[in-house]
Amino acid sequence: MLAFIVTTIICFITYLTLTTGSGTDVVNLWSYEELIFGLIFSLICGFIAKKLFVKKDFRMLNPVRWFSFIAYLVPFIIAMAKANFDVAYRVITGKINPGIVRISPGLKTDLGITLLANSITLTPGTLSVDIDEDSNDLYIHWINVKEESIKKKPVDCKFICGNFPTWIRRIAE
Repeated sequence: MLAFIVTTIICFITYLTLTTGSGTDVVNLWSYEELIFGLIFSLICGFIAKKLFVKKDFRMLNPVRWFSFIAYLVPFIIAMAKANFDVAYRVITGKINPGIVRISPGLKTDLGITLLANSITLTPGTLSVDIDEDSNDLYIHWINVKEESIKKKPVDCKFICGNFPTWIRRIAE
């Protein structure tokens, strides 16, 4: 029951955030019909997804983890900007050495692995290809495979994803 309530509240807050400013009745932000629809929609989503968002423990409800996630966005955006310039440089100069490498980030939770894989995929020049479920290693297609990194199995995570795993441990583990 607690998972249903928490999921419904999160869905309703997300709905209110995304529809802010579309009405004029309630604090000049939402209409009454919109609030009723959002509540009904949130109740349906809460019923369907109660086991999807909230598992046995409620560690992701800790506000420190949410602030950590917001703080994680700053180095992620900086890394994404650097990667954009690097990919543009490699495309212009033709200095491309693509390949698939394996990294071992040392993350334990499914949420942490998923967050890292998505962060790597969103960063230009890299793409998460596969996850080894036994060891939680990621296989990454990388635009600039260095010869010294090929000799190491798995490749040091700092080459590809920088300090992403450190931030993700604060958020998901």
